[in-house]
This record gives sequence, structure tokens and C-alpha cells, in this order.
Amino acid sequence: MNNVLPKFKRPLKDSNDPKTNVSYWDKALDAFDEKKYNESLTHTLNYMNSTLLEGVNTSGDFSIERGQGSALIHLEVTDNIFKIKAPFLKITEGTNKIALLRKVGEVNFSPLTLAQIHLKDDTLWFGYEMPLSLCQPFKVYDVLRDVCVYADDYDDEFVEKYKASFYQDSKTTPLTPENQEKAWQQIEDILKDYVNYSAFFKEKRWDNFQWDIILISILKLSNMPYVHGTLRTKLQEYVNNMLNGDIDFQFRIDKGTNFMKKLCAMTKEDILKNVYNADALVSLKYRSSTEIVQDNMKNRENIVTNYVKDNDHFSLSYYLQFSFLHLVYSYNLEEDQLNAIYDVLEKVSGLEPDAASPKLLDTYNALLNGTATPVRKKAKKGLFSKLFS
Repeated sequence: MNNVLPKFKRPLKDSNDPKTNVSYWDKALDAFDEKKYNESLTHTLNYMNSTLLEGVNTSGDFSIERGQGSALIHLEVTDNIFKIKAPFLKITEGTNKIALLRKVGEVNFSPLTLAQIHLKDDTLWFGYEMPLSLCQPFKVYDVLRDVCVYADDYDDEFVEKYKASFYQDSKTTPLTPENQEKAWQQIEDILKDYVNYSAFFKEKRWDNFQWDIILISILKLSNMPYVHGTLRTKLQEYVNNMLNGDIDFQFRIDKGTNFMKKLCAMTKEDILKNVYNADALVSLKYRSSTEIVQDNMKNRENIVTNYVKDNDHFSLSYYLQFSFLHLVYSYNLEEDQLNAIYDVLEKVSGLEPDAASPKLLDTYNALLNGTATPVRKKAKKGLFSKLFS
């Protein structure tokens, strides 16, 4: 096998993943400062999901409902009070009720802070309410995101561990047959690359790079917005495990290797059961901005600089692939930033590390300096690229 970088293809656009509209964020902050609380709230909701309030009269009281996985998120403004209510599970005769409610109590203590899980008529639901005058955009964003994230996370866990029942079936839409086949081809390519590169690193005894190829493969799959179900839950679990510095490094590699072996052994039919579009109120990724991305890249600068000084194209190429994929995994990036990352990852696919690293560095510098544009637009070389030329 040649020592070239793994293949990359950007995810398909056949997805109804909620889209943020960054133009609303400053409007929301300004309106709140001007004590236009209803206007601030609507701008915040439009920021989180640009289609959420389409056709809704928000000049007075209003209410909307939207699914988030199997949860039903109900948002309401009544008498200057903003209310969030999200039923997500039902307790049945077969439910281990005592163990479930003990776990709910733990979750209410941590990780939940403001929103809490309540029990009413055998239904578990997240709830929180506050006056419009306290609906500061950051607070609204954090509370609503927590409700959506944890409703989406805990429903599967509580059904599996405690035999609870989903509140409702997730509202899903299949991909078109053509796009389903394209999605499968992307997934199959990622898994084949993993097998080949894992064997290559083992042959070379480059054991530390097993971590890189495991995490890069998992992130590529996780960044497909049409991958859902138990597969997405497992992918997220292993992203967290692989990045958990409190766990022994070799143990993480061993666990990740076992997971990837099981994933590679799954049939096409079983994998495609988890590939579809799902209704969602908000994206589970964090809000982003140019400054947030710059800070993220700044935190990586020492490592990047050391690889550049050592002329270590190989380590640098894998580190930047991981860094870019993890950025996409974690944040709702602005379109230019996202396209710049996807463009360069596609451009370096199949290149040798010494040819790939300057291109990756150009994009790194652009993200660091807040000037990221798609690499198909000609840009000046950054500092680190010049060191390699």
C-alpha cells in the first residue's frame, strides 16, 4: 500500500438537518439589550433553525411543535412567559421504574442545570419556563439545546436499559434511492480505508497512528447528517471515548479497534437501517462564529508549529485531518468555513503527506486568521506553508 492520505468525500446534501442563520444572532442580542424581549426570542429561534417560525405569527402569544428524534418539543409564549415542554418517554408495565427514576434524579442533578425531567401520568418530559425579560439569547440557546440534546441521547439509553417506551416514533424520511446508494458507497469507502490503513500502520509498527485512523474514520461517519439511530449513538460514544484523556491511550485504541471491527462486519442492510433523514428542531452541534473557530485553531497552534519545525509532514497531515473533521463534528460552521474544510480534504485525498501538508496548512492558517474561503479560490500562502516551501 502506498503512503498516501485516506480518501474523503463531503456528505450528501440530501438532508433536512436544521440550518442556523448567523445573521439573526446579533439581532437577538441587540433586541434584548433594547428590552424588545419577544423580538429577541424570535431572532434567537430563527438563529437556531431558520425554518422553525415559518408561517407563525410571533407578534403576540404563539406556540410551535417540532420533533427531535422520538421527543416532541413544544415551545410556547403565553402572557410574556416562554415555556419549553418536551415529552420523550413513556413508562409501561415492563419498565424498571425504580431504576429509571433513580437515573432521572441523577440526570436532573447533572448534566442538566436549568431544565429538569418531570414525570406525569407515566410520561417523562423535559420542562423549563421563564419570563421573556429573562430570555437572554445565550440562556435560551443553552436551555433549548440541552433539552434537545439530552432528549435525543437519553431516549435510546432509557429504552434499552430500563425498558421504557419511546413517546412517539421518530419522524423520518428515506433518502432517495440514488442518494442512499451514494451514502452507502461513502460509508463502504470509509470502512475499507480503515481496514487498509489499520493493517498498514500495524505492518509498519506505527501503533500510535491507529488512534488517528480510528477517530478520523468515526468522525467521517458521524459528520454525515443522515446517519441516525443506534449507529449514531455508538459513533458519538466512541468519539468521546477516543478523546477522553482520563482513559489509558492504549486502552482507547484497543476499544476503538474492537468497535471498528464490529462496524466493518455489519451488513449493508443493517447499516442502511440507520441512514435516513430525521425531523429535528435544532442541530445538536454547538453554535459557532469566526472567533470561536479561531480560538479552536489557536489551541492547536503549538502542536502544528512543532510538526512544521520538525518537517514532519506525515504527523501534521493526520493531525490536521482530525482537527478539521472534529471541528465539523462539534460546531455549526459558517458556509465558507465548512466548504473550505471540505474542499481541502477532498483535494488532499490520495496525496502523499509531503504534498498534502502545505494545502492543509493553508486552510489551517485561513481558519486561524478568520479568512477561510473555499480553497478553489486562490489564496496567499500562510506562515506555516511558507516554512514548508
